[in-house]
Formats: sequence, C-alpha cells, structure tokens
Amino acid sequence: MNSNEKKTTTPQTLNDLIVALNEGERTTYNHIIHTTKLEATAFKTYASWSNNCYTRNCIVDSEKFELILICWREGDQTAIHDHGGEECWVKAIEGEFKETIYKKDETGELKAVKTTISKPNDITYMKDFMGFHRLENMSKKRSMSLHLYAKPIRNCNVFNEDLKTFENKNLDYDTTA
Repeated sequence: MNSNEKKTTTPQTLNDLIVALNEGERTTYNHIIHTTKLEATAFKTYASWSNNCYTRNCIVDSEKFELILICWREGDQTAIHDHGGEECWVKAIEGEFKETIYKKDETGELKAVKTTISKPNDITYMKDFMGFHRLENMSKKRSMSLHLYAKPIRNCNVFNEDLKTFENKNLDYDTTA
C-alpha cells in the first residue's frame, strides 16, 4: 500500500469508534456503528447506575454527534419519544431490549406498529419520520445500550400517557466523560 492509499479499518476499541466518528461524516455513521463490535467491559469507565431509573452517561458530546451509554435496571423503559429531528442508532451492549415503534393514526391516537428485540451487538435505527419509539430492558438483570445521535439532541417530545399528549423535554446527562 502506498502512502496515498487510505486503509479502511473496523473500529476495535471504544477509542477507535470515537476517532472514526470524529473523522467520518453523518453518511458514514451507519457503517461505522454496524462494523464496530465492543464488549461490555469497554464501557466500565462510563457505566453509572441509579436505584431509581436508567441513567444517561455521556461519552462524547460534539457538534457532529453525541455518544451516550444508557445503563438500565431490570424492567426500565423510556417514555414514548421522538429524537428532535436527529438520527439515532441504538446498539445493544449487554442485555436484551424491546423497541416499540408508534405512529399516529387518522384520529391522532398513537398506535404500536412494530416491535423489535435486540441482543448484544444488534442495532436499531430511528428518525422522526419513522414515528416515535420506546425502549425497554427485557433482561432480568442490569443492561447497557450505546446511543449514537447525529447531531446531539438537546430536547425531544415525550408522550405523557396520563394526558395523552406530547410534551417538550430538555435532555441532560447523569454523568459526563
């Protein structure tokens, strides 16, 4: 290989993943996240747990992308939500997750239209035109998932199930790198 050829490598570590995302463009994120295979031990520095609900642990927050490790207790689930117009990839790291996608019907009521189960290294993708979604830890143990957002999401619409309406919610982190 001469010095003008660029070698394409598969990210082997969390640092490799971060470098690849920094050097890549939004159009390459799907390929990068799908070719990266990481063990749960790669995230021990970022894993933070709560006794109350899942935690959002920021690994990278840049203008281009946001990489978050979510640490789930058994049975934790998100509210039904959108992604503030941004793309989202969710990679199961440890445990098993159920993703349910919802769309509004002709009367404006939310209806579940698709359910997917993800196991370690499986990836789901979501963008607002696809609907809204909810994630749930189906494992009988604590679990982890890696979330890549292109660009960072500062707020999103969250469904209030009691009022049957969406509310705008500002997002924050439980921990930052």
